[in-house]
Amino acid sequence: MRLATRFLVLGCLLAGVARAQVPTYQPAAPDREGAAAEACARAHTGSAVTRPAYASLGHRQQMARYDVTYYKLDLRLANTSRAVSGVVTLRARTGSQPLDSLAFELYTTYTIDSVVVDGRRSRGLTRRALGDVTAGLATAVAPNAPFSALIYYRGTAPNGNAAAIGNALNTRVDTRYGVSTTWSLSEPYNAYEWWPCKQVLTDKADSSDVWVTTSGANKVGSNGVLERVTSLPGNEVRYEWKSRNPIAYYLISVAVAPYLEYVNYATPGGGPRIPIVNYVYNQAALNDYRAEIDRTPGFLEFFSEVAGLYPFAGEKYGHSMAPIGGGMEHQTMTTQDGFTFTLTAHELFHQWFGDNVTCGAWEDIWLNEGFASYGEYLALNRFSTPGAARDWLADAHYRATHQYDGGSRQWVPAPGGSVFVPDTSSVGRIFSYRLSYKKAASVVHMLRYLLHDDTKFFRALRTYQSTYAGRTARTRDLQRLFEAEAGRDLQYFFDQWFRGEGFPSFAVRWNQANGLLYLHNTETVSLPAVTPFFDTDVEYRLTFTDGSTRTLRLHQNQPVVSVAVAESRPVVRVEVDPEQWLLSGAGSVVRDAGLVTSQRVAAAPAPLTVYPNPCRDQLHVADFGGSRAQAEVTDATGRVVLRQVLTATRPVLLTTTLLPGLYHLRILGPDGLVAQARFVRAD
Repeated sequence: MRLATRFLVLGCLLAGVARAQVPTYQPAAPDREGAAAEACARAHTGSAVTRPAYASLGHRQQMARYDVTYYKLDLRLANTSRAVSGVVTLRARTGSQPLDSLAFELYTTYTIDSVVVDGRRSRGLTRRALGDVTAGLATAVAPNAPFSALIYYRGTAPNGNAAAIGNALNTRVDTRYGVSTTWSLSEPYNAYEWWPCKQVLTDKADSSDVWVTTSGANKVGSNGVLERVTSLPGNEVRYEWKSRNPIAYYLISVAVAPYLEYVNYATPGGGPRIPIVNYVYNQAALNDYRAEIDRTPGFLEFFSEVAGLYPFAGEKYGHSMAPIGGGMEHQTMTTQDGFTFTLTAHELFHQWFGDNVTCGAWEDIWLNEGFASYGEYLALNRFSTPGAARDWLADAHYRATHQYDGGSRQWVPAPGGSVFVPDTSSVGRIFSYRLSYKKAASVVHMLRYLLHDDTKFFRALRTYQSTYAGRTARTRDLQRLFEAEAGRDLQYFFDQWFRGEGFPSFAVRWNQANGLLYLHNTETVSLPAVTPFFDTDVEYRLTFTDGSTRTLRLHQNQPVVSVAVAESRPVVRVEVDPEQWLLSGAGSVVRDAGLVTSQRVAAAPAPLTVYPNPCRDQLHVADFGGSRAQAEVTDATGRVVLRQVLTATRPVLLTTTLLPGLYHLRILGPDGLVAQARFVRAD
């Protein structure tokens, strides 16, 4: 999310039928430096207050007794008030047990006038906590049966700034353009602050309708296709939106204002002509933003190439303006406070990553935000300059390894923090700009580097979209798809970069003599207590006296790697990771005339005697002669499964955590591998 709203309107139009020529983007500093994503993250987290993150456990268990198939919101809204009234229709199917009560969520400040299930009024309501509601049913619904519920309610949306970027339903005047707007923003747990619903990510509705009655001067943007605008007495209108695609609860949206409509079109390869319906404040706003809005068709066509056809091609894409403080990727109609290159690209890529395929748990929010952020980088590569894309990536790496210190008002080193979200009750942690956006985008980039084949990388993205279209996915699902492309187990990568913390730094020494180039790379890590080592390939670019270059790709499979490479051309410079593939800290590269000789580099590791072999809980190293060394155990796939320090007083490896099987033990000294052995962990 970087906030975004989408609208489709068939009324008052300024339709751009012909595609304007969009010049190559010359990036402004905020786009190169990721300011749009930062604004989005700030907006998500800056005003959030402490509150229960979701329904109580017991209430969630009650809601698990049925699966939602359809929502219809039929509401009355104004562009100057947070007042809400109307009826929400919920269609669902029961599970394996009869349903004698209907559990849903609605904020406590709302009055519930009635709940009607299959034509019979509820026999009583129980309301607990901030939003837990249970309606007793006059007649139980049979197991595995469809049912329909009508929930009539009224009230005013709370103003506690509890949602990701403020209020779930908010009203504000944009001071620049003098337009008052009411808009929604339900992510992550706040849809219940404006409509009765079931806030469970894995229970997407199969379809939805959003009807909003408002003043005749307004337009209403929402999801899907605008079926009709019905004129009503008293100079009112009803906007009737229909979507027939699966949708997560937090992506259902409204935006109400006296908008001006501007339409342009995208024609992705292999797909239909897709309207992009933009609800902007007024002509002044359109004049200011038209050039940026006109980039959207090119973005949509390009993203359709790399990730598969725009998933809602049968409906539309669009934007609704609101003073939201960034953007929110509401399905088919993003809400944005303005239009910049990276903000528009970010929110659009969310239609694939977040909307079509939604993270199945908030701890996996990187599947939404990391990929949407990477969409910015892809768009800069395609529509701007290589330098702009490099600047964006360098800034992403910097912000992933640093955090803002409010006291000093400076960015300071941040050694830890995982892409995995351990505390999903914290809105601020879910939408950590540093971790869920920038570090996550860096991890996506490293997955691309790991495959070392763009055909495989983009095929993995398209397979992810087609496999989980209209559903939710978890990190393990993405991992399986990338493992299929890589042809090997990638658990080590996700252990390091998804659940692990920190990042590596590389200190490289090099020398050249007798037709050989010697490289000695020592890896250190920022948070060794959590992630003691990052197994990765590292690229080295050699520059020769004539200006030509050669790139080596070597495996850093242990903290210290020493190699000798045949190269007779005089090397004047060695660069580590010159293309910025790796998220790493500040390292060093120095020429060292005293670097190890070729004989030492090539020295074979000594054999070790270990016992008992097979072992159970302990493995003794019989001929360990050093005072202290690092022991590393890999399994049959080459994945590091155990690291432990051996000392002269206790040369014993604790193997209780290992599963039965064959393992390889390596003893690592200051200059790399010095001894090795194989052993079996018995049942």
